[in-house]
Amino acid sequence: MALNCGIVGLPNVGKSTIFSAVTSAPAEAANYPFCTIDPNIGIVSVPDKRLDEISRLIPSKKVTPATVEFVDIAGLVKGASQGEGLGNRFLASIREVGVIAHVVRCFENPDIIHVSNKIDPKSDIETINIELSLADLETVEKRYEKMTKMSRVSKEQQKENEKVLPVMEKIKACLSEGIPARTLNLDEDELALVYDLHLMTLKPIIYVCNVDEDGISEDNEYVKEVREIAKGENAPVVVICGKIESEIAALDSEEDRKEFLEAAGLSESGLNPLIRAAYSSLGLRTFFTAGPDEDRAWTFRAGSKAPQCAGVIHSDFEKGFIKAEVYSVDDLIEYGSEVHVREAGKLRLEGKEYVVQDGDIVFFRFNV
Repeated sequence: MALNCGIVGLPNVGKSTIFSAVTSAPAEAANYPFCTIDPNIGIVSVPDKRLDEISRLIPSKKVTPATVEFVDIAGLVKGASQGEGLGNRFLASIREVGVIAHVVRCFENPDIIHVSNKIDPKSDIETINIELSLADLETVEKRYEKMTKMSRVSKEQQKENEKVLPVMEKIKACLSEGIPARTLNLDEDELALVYDLHLMTLKPIIYVCNVDEDGISEDNEYVKEVREIAKGENAPVVVICGKIESEIAALDSEEDRKEFLEAAGLSESGLNPLIRAAYSSLGLRTFFTAGPDEDRAWTFRAGSKAPQCAGVIHSDFEKGFIKAEVYSVDDLIEYGSEVHVREAGKLRLEGKEYVVQDGDIVFFRFNV
């Protein structure tokens, strides 16, 4: 799976505004459809209070957070699966991302054009889901037809078809109704059988409700609609005011941003939950290294063992892996220093089979 998050939605729902705020990288944003044609890409630091605590307790010359890539993909419209509104280009961009952040407009503003001339989150979500489902259906049908033909001349293909085709038939039935394949909740074995199809509707999704200033403090009726839909898909929902976030992003200093948030009655930027949700939905987790030269957050895939995580730092660390000294951020916060963590018996040595946990602080021993 690609390690990035694509921001999608209908035209004029605030995708590019949110992307610019997330990345603090200007993306063209205007009050007309198809403003964004080529996808914009930005690398974003993952906000993590654990790293702040590590740098407080183990001061260093440099602090390096984990990062995740966001891609701003142009607005889809009804008929995109047949090429409407440059649909083929946009769909190709969606296929290349690992997670979809679907921005849904949840505010009224007569000065900002809506592609359907009405605010209707349920309809907007259905439009995107139908177009992605139809595009996926075409992919599945082509592969299904090809595999069926090949089975007539290959016994090996016949055996494979016995496993794969039933899963594809299940997916076809779902997609033909305009329903995303992720709602089938396929198990790991089933997903592995169709992985190479790279279906867009099997990608994890985050629903992003773009609200106005009045909607940031409590759910409006539009947000409630989105939450109900997301609940059926077991998908996270993030509520953001794109206008406020763009104003915060335009401020010069961290101190100014903090004052702005306090004045708005917010504990943190609404973008932080989105970044963290994207990171988590990609199956990414964080371990840390800490010392006088650098406190750093490192990204690894959930379920990775110690040698693999050592290889994230340098391939030599993985090749020559001996042991890993491990303790948790929680232990560091509780005991106040690595010395006291050791004294409390919380630091342990782990071998090659150790599955690294999110929040581990690790020192790798290796020999090359």
